[in-house]
Amino acid sequence: MAYYGKCIETVIEKLDTFTPKRDNPEQFLEAVATSLQSLSPQTQSFVLEVLSGCLEYRKLLTIVVDAFYVGDGRLCLRVDHSRFMVICYLATFLLEELGFQLFCNIIKSQPVDKMCKFLRFFFNPPHLCSWIKDEWSLIYEPAHVKENWIDPLMRWQPKVQELINHLEGMSASQSSPLKTKAKVTEPKEFNLTAPRPRTIPAPEPVPVVAKPRPVPQSTYRPPKEQQQLETVKRHNRRKAEELLLRANIEELRCAMPRSCGEPVQGSKQQLRLQFPPRIRKTPKLTFYRPDNVPVKLNTTAILREGALYQRQVEQELQRVDKLVDGAGDFSEFLEWQKKMQAKDREEQLAASECRRLQGKLSHEEAVLARQSLMQENKQRVEQQKEQMAKLMLQHAERRLREDRSRKELVEQVIDGQKNVKAAQTKLVKGRRQTVQEVIEESQGLLRRRARAAQEEQRRRCELISQLRALETQPTRKGKLVDLTQTPGYGLEGEMSIVELRERLALLKENQQRKEEEKRDQIIQGKRTKSQELQNTVEQISLCRAAMGRSAALRWEEKKALAAAPEAPSQDERVQQLRHRISERAAERRRQAALLHVSAPRAAGPKPRAQLEAQHWLELERSRERRLQALQQGGSGPGPARRLEAA
Repeated sequence: MAYYGKCIETVIEKLDTFTPKRDNPEQFLEAVATSLQSLSPQTQSFVLEVLSGCLEYRKLLTIVVDAFYVGDGRLCLRVDHSRFMVICYLATFLLEELGFQLFCNIIKSQPVDKMCKFLRFFFNPPHLCSWIKDEWSLIYEPAHVKENWIDPLMRWQPKVQELINHLEGMSASQSSPLKTKAKVTEPKEFNLTAPRPRTIPAPEPVPVVAKPRPVPQSTYRPPKEQQQLETVKRHNRRKAEELLLRANIEELRCAMPRSCGEPVQGSKQQLRLQFPPRIRKTPKLTFYRPDNVPVKLNTTAILREGALYQRQVEQELQRVDKLVDGAGDFSEFLEWQKKMQAKDREEQLAASECRRLQGKLSHEEAVLARQSLMQENKQRVEQQKEQMAKLMLQHAERRLREDRSRKELVEQVIDGQKNVKAAQTKLVKGRRQTVQEVIEESQGLLRRRARAAQEEQRRRCELISQLRALETQPTRKGKLVDLTQTPGYGLEGEMSIVELRERLALLKENQQRKEEEKRDQIIQGKRTKSQELQNTVEQISLCRAAMGRSAALRWEEKKALAAAPEAPSQDERVQQLRHRISERAAERRRQAALLHVSAPRAAGPKPRAQLEAQHWLELERSRERRLQALQQGGSGPGPARRLEAA
């Protein structure tokens, strides 16, 4: 038993050191495994298995142990919380594996009275089958809880009850001999000895004071570390000022705009600042759409679509009835509609062509504006150079003034260090005086606190004596209540508690019967509604198939119309835009020729111009392709055409 008790105490000690908010269970188990290297392998495996199980099922065990402290374990200490968790885990999860005899040995190695209380509470059948089962079912599946945990505990309950009775008998037999053995005090005479005469005390030796060491010379000299720090500070400050000056020069140099015609000179870093890297376009992504994807419709969508198709069928029937009665045909209107649609299509093509030409015209105007901006940038560069020279002179003058002020500050600091010693002596005297005052105040506070504690102790003794006097007074017992007796207050419909319970039971049965009838009606209504929805879905599928066939026929007609070649657009706006674009292009060529003549070395930005020209050429081609697609396909079948096909 001592072996099992030692193992359980090891598990309890490790479990007390675990904090859920701070520790990770896996890391905690690894640390425990390293600390148990001195034990035997069998003991290590048992301790680690029990500890890992307690951490894994911590929520289940905490529910039972907390309820035990609220109920039967109100007088138990909170220090034994981990002990009860370990016993609960062994009884719930390892009782089949360990065997009942080994479980009894483990229980007997623990305090007997605590184990009796906890086992009587945990193996109580009403507790297991009611609230413990319900609380565990909130965390795990109810079937798993009942099959794997509650049923085995109920099977072991008779044997555990015998163990509890045996433990109670052991505790009674251990406590009864202590009450019978009562020792009687026997008085003894005092063994007094005669006092010895006092001896003359020897004189105390005179203490010899050791010779003090002289004060070292390093006390009056500044330390070497301080001098090294000062030199490092001066070196770092000088280096930071040089870097700051260099950064200001680079910033001013970068702020000067460089024209495209000026030759590019300088380091690689300056070249990167002037010509940032070009962002490459990613290739176009291809998305594959799956064919015949099933669309799941809800009840609202099915009813809405079914009502729409029903309304279309009714409109078609009304149109047929009107034609039978002699109404006119819509063939002329349809021909006029086709002509107007063709006219609208031509206007859309002309508008798209106008937009494309306007974009090209804006590009030509932007090129002209860029060329004029290059001329202005050349003039600004010259002005920035002059301003830079003035700023450099001002910076040198400011640097000289700062050096003078820094020297004056150093002299002032040296004068201030001479008066440090006198200030230190004054500070030491002041601190001693404050320490003496604080000591006197603390002694007075301690005396007042001692008086207050004595007064509080006296008051508590009086309260305890009054409470004990109240406890000794007799109390009255309550009278018995007869549930079958009528109170007799003279009220209308007065009845006893038993009769009231019977009537409530009858009322509850009637209410349950009404609820079952209403539930049957609701189920029947749902069945009829699902049948109606199924019929509506079949009708919708038929209507969709018919609309798909009509849309396919219209699509073939459109492809045949788009295959025929169309004449080029003769719109006045298009002709005017083309004329303006040709003028702007001629002006741009003349301006570029003048720039090349005035600046023959401006060959640097040529690749950039070529890239821009290629970009605009690709943009124009994409617009042409989009225009051709609009001419051939147009837009897909819209809602109005679907309605017309139905």
